[in-house]
Amino acid sequence: MKIKRFVAPDMRQAMAQVREDQGADAVILSTRRVQDGIEVIAALDYDEALVRQAARQGAPLDVAPAARPLPPPLSPPLSPPPAAKPAEAKRASPPRERSAAPATAEPAPHPLIEQAAQDAARLRSELGSLRELLESQLSSLAWNDMERRHPLRARVLRDMTRLGIEPDVARRLADDLPDRLSPEQARYLPLGVLSRRLVATGRDVADAGTTVLIGPTGVGKTTTLAKLAARAVMRHGAAQVALVSTDDYRIGAAAQLEHYARLLGVRVFPAYDAASLREVLAVLRGRRTVLIDTAGVAGHDVRLQQQVALLRDAGELRTCLVLAANAQALALDEAVRAYRPLQPQSCILTKLDEAPSLGGALSALIRHELPLDYVADGQRVPEDIAAADTRALVCRAARVMKNPAAEADHELLAQRFGMAMA
Repeated sequence: MKIKRFVAPDMRQAMAQVREDQGADAVILSTRRVQDGIEVIAALDYDEALVRQAARQGAPLDVAPAARPLPPPLSPPLSPPPAAKPAEAKRASPPRERSAAPATAEPAPHPLIEQAAQDAARLRSELGSLRELLESQLSSLAWNDMERRHPLRARVLRDMTRLGIEPDVARRLADDLPDRLSPEQARYLPLGVLSRRLVATGRDVADAGTTVLIGPTGVGKTTTLAKLAARAVMRHGAAQVALVSTDDYRIGAAAQLEHYARLLGVRVFPAYDAASLREVLAVLRGRRTVLIDTAGVAGHDVRLQQQVALLRDAGELRTCLVLAANAQALALDEAVRAYRPLQPQSCILTKLDEAPSLGGALSALIRHELPLDYVADGQRVPEDIAAADTRALVCRAARVMKNPAAEADHELLAQRFGMAMA
């Protein structure tokens, strides 16, 4: 690596000197105005890691011209002490085994090297900021062009954003629309497309045999299980319904399930490993409805793998993923991916009453093609649960569009959809 200083009357001539001396591969480390004009520090074969290592170790670099000379010392050097007599020198010299190596101070980094490293870091940061600015401007231009050429398509994407639909799902839904839209179609057709992308199973868990509820902590699995058990009791009677608990993590989980079981007149069977779960399921083989409660485990928790192994070893089970509608879109997506090894056949969406927007939940269902069994919107057992109706769910999600605060601004739309078109 070679660092060199150039001085010229102006920047144009300085850059010409750099190009002539070091070629097009030179790296500009710093520029500043000096008495003679413009000073440019340039490097050839620049390696920032090498610069920092040299700065720490004080290693010299090939710098041309040489650094400015240091100022003269403030006082003359001290004269050496008079030579000691041979006898005195012999007496004053310490024993050989007690002599220690003189301490060497770590050399200070070269100022020019340290300045070059700082300038390179600042330049990299400025280039990153410039790139972000250019991307933002390109996105804005692309979105403006789309609004001008395809105003109705832009309106559809704007409405999907107000619904809270994630960008990738919104673009997929917009692609399903016909090329030519009337203003009336642009207003209502997107909701129809959204409704058709959602799948309601129409399945009643009371007639589904053995079903295990899985999902993250705090989504309301135990309460949802009690609601499903109550529906099954009303249809088949308490003797045909049984509850199984595999949750030995939460304090009070078993007590909560026992409380619901006493109210419904059904039994709870504990099973905390694969062997005991197989035994319990064998005993309950003749029951019309068997509902299995599991512990809520986050996707990064090591206990999730234990839960997956337990349910897999228990045999063929119908799994239903429980998701909370008030969770953030990223959390919903991570939950679906975390529980994918259990291959859930359907989903139950809870806490609709606590969700300011349903867009994130609807996006997760569409992205991962999860059929929907039920929706729940309260804590009452068994009232606050209903079979999934995609049209009713979309209409509920559309209510937020009447809220002026949900209006999507130009910058957000350009950020979401402009880069895909730029």
